Amino acid sequence: MTEETKQEVLQFDTMQIMEMIPHRYPFLLVDRITECVPGKYAKGYKNLTMNEQFFQGHFPGNPIMPGVLQLEAMAQCSAPVLMTMPEFAGKLTLYAGVDGVRFKNIVRPGDRFDMEIELTKVKGPICKAHGIGRVDGKVCVEADMTFALK
Repeated sequence: MTEETKQEVLQFDTMQIMEMIPHRYPFLLVDRITECVPGKYAKGYKNLTMNEQFFQGHFPGNPIMPGVLQLEAMAQCSAPVLMTMPEFAGKLTLYAGVDGVRFKNIVRPGDRFDMEIELTKVKGPICKAHGIGRVDGKVCVEADMTFALK
């Protein structure tokens, strides 16, 4: 591998993620970043239990993770890709848009919601990323997300 192709792969636990983003329980929706290459991609997950507050009302007797929270989890998983870039360190990542969303499978208590995020474009403080959320290897959600950094 040449110097040019070497990429630093980072990992972050919950405490390190909370240093990067302002979200806290019950709205912190990523438990761990297993791989992060600054400015390129991130992989992470959220372990879901019946104790998640949203399962109490969505839906009683048939608990399903709301689609908007799946998108929010992917946004939170995206933040480290940007926060590890020197020009964005310490900034706040805000959703600016989401396109091409497709929900394909249900996410339930007991599932590990795996997320893969690929940064596709950076132009000033506006960034675009493609996200995929899976459970047991099956795609549950896919979306193109736009972020603004403040």
